[in-house]
Amino acid sequence: MPIPDPAVILITGASSGIGAALAKRLGRAGRTLHLQGRDRGRLDEVAHAVRELGGAAVTHAVDLADHDDLDRAARRLAEEIPRLDALIHSAGAMVIDAVVDARIEQMDRLYAINVRAPFALTTALTPSLVAATGQVVFVNSGLGLQSRAGWSQYAVTKFGLRALADAYRSEIEDRGVRVMTVYPGRTATPMQAEVYRREGRTYAPDDCATADDVAGCIEHGLEIPRSAVVSELSVRQRATPG
Repeated sequence: MPIPDPAVILITGASSGIGAALAKRLGRAGRTLHLQGRDRGRLDEVAHAVRELGGAAVTHAVDLADHDDLDRAARRLAEEIPRLDALIHSAGAMVIDAVVDARIEQMDRLYAINVRAPFALTTALTPSLVAATGQVVFVNSGLGLQSRAGWSQYAVTKFGLRALADAYRSEIEDRGVRVMTVYPGRTATPMQAEVYRREGRTYAPDDCATADDVAGCIEHGLEIPRSAVVSELSVRQRATPG
């Protein structure tokens, strides 16, 4: 299998949503999962679930929006993890606002979390990825392919994340590292609940893909034999009747 046992895996945004679902799918005996998140309590719950599955879990309470905190963490992780089999960028933040109503502080925060953090972590951990001929997953969004009204700030960062992944793939693939971008549609996560609220609609999780649906697709992409490369993967919610 492309993810070996034992293996070392780092997941950002692991305290909830797709990141937490991935941790529970990938955690097993012989694997060490490094889990990043801001909420220490929820992060510890996910780590406990990984340990119940037989895996080892190391938590990292890091604020990706804080440049200094992130940069310190990136340096520390690069020192602590000499070989990294998979780096999964699942953390993300969103804002819904028209361009004319947007505040630059919002844009700065989204850039820090959605673009700068994965850039900094990928840069710092590239030697570890190369040492393990590892894999990198960028969890993007359908808005990384096509923007729409009210989503300018979020889409700008997701288009940027797509550019980062495409460039990095072309730079690193001849060194044995595979790079995959995943574009989930509406997914039943805490972030999606906030999206519905901002849109003035009642949250309907049954109309969304589940976080585990998306995590399962990502796991499958990671496990595909090395003779193939899944460079992009789109996951959409089921069509609703009527």
